[in-house]
Amino acid sequence: MSALEPADEARLADAYRRCEAITRAQAANFFYGIWLLTGERRRAMCAVYAFARRIDDIGDGELAREEKLRRLEGEARALAAIVPAGADALQGAGSAATATAAAASVLAANRSTATAKATDKATDPVMIALADAHRRFLLPPDALSELIEGVRMDIMGVTYEQFDELVPYCRRVAGAIGRACLAIFGLREGARGDAGEAERLADDLGVALQLTNILRDVREDAVNGRVYLPAEDLRRFGLLADGGGVNGERAAVLLAALDDPLQAERLAALVRFEAARARMWFERGLALTRMLDRRSAACVLAMAGIYRRLLARIEAHPQEAARRRTSLPAREKAWVAVRGALGVRA
Repeated sequence: MSALEPADEARLADAYRRCEAITRAQAANFFYGIWLLTGERRRAMCAVYAFARRIDDIGDGELAREEKLRRLEGEARALAAIVPAGADALQGAGSAATATAAAASVLAANRSTATAKATDKATDPVMIALADAHRRFLLPPDALSELIEGVRMDIMGVTYEQFDELVPYCRRVAGAIGRACLAIFGLREGARGDAGEAERLADDLGVALQLTNILRDVREDAVNGRVYLPAEDLRRFGLLADGGGVNGERAAVLLAALDDPLQAERLAALVRFEAARARMWFERGLALTRMLDRRSAACVLAMAGIYRRLLARIEAHPQEAARRRTSLPAREKAWVAVRGALGVRA
């Protein structure tokens, strides 16, 4: 690893501090797990989170659709600028299990060049930190690009008829981040031959987290004209007539159901059904912890544990969860993080 000039070191340190500040202020559920990691991994996770937060904010903002798409394209170009030459070899390989040693060598040879460009020329602290995180941990460029494509789906108002159509979206906006985090965690000595399986489990865990987000934000999303719950499930529980319409029509139907006591039990049954589905994805994804070192596993247990408790609360009180956003108090999150540090599921 080549040394940076003092000015570059100061700029990089400031960039990481900015990313850590963003994470501390906005990562209400992930903060507790991230802070269980060692310093270098923690900083890299904050860089990934800060980038993901920026992309999400573009999608959730109040700008016109065309402006949102333009900004996403700008972020995609900025991301491409910090991916070193030769990354396409790994991107085409599809997983860490099939990436060749030669391609990894190409990446390693270009790491210092990519960081020098980022620290010498970039003024964006998030991209400076992300470039350095990529240099240190070889973040999978396709994963971060998939996040942008997932948010693009939001902006374009993509609807989901069946659950199998929702899964790819969940993999893009959450599973892809799980795969980026896996690069930072690394695998313990005895699990390195199962890198492909680890990626699949990280992806599964991301799906579980996103399903929980969807249930937590049902009302908020409907107010904003979005419905992620598959139309076939809305019909199954008598909340949607045949056809289903576009997002706006589904959102109006769902908002009416949220405020209709006669349909409250139908909606509660739907929430319980989706929560049970999310629990299955958690059970699969949490097998990843057996493949990580102690501190990385603790981080995953803490983050997933907070979401599992959030999901349990939603499942236990589905009507209340449908009326307002469910959250956990800070002391409960801290308790879950302590259990994660001890290697215990919460």
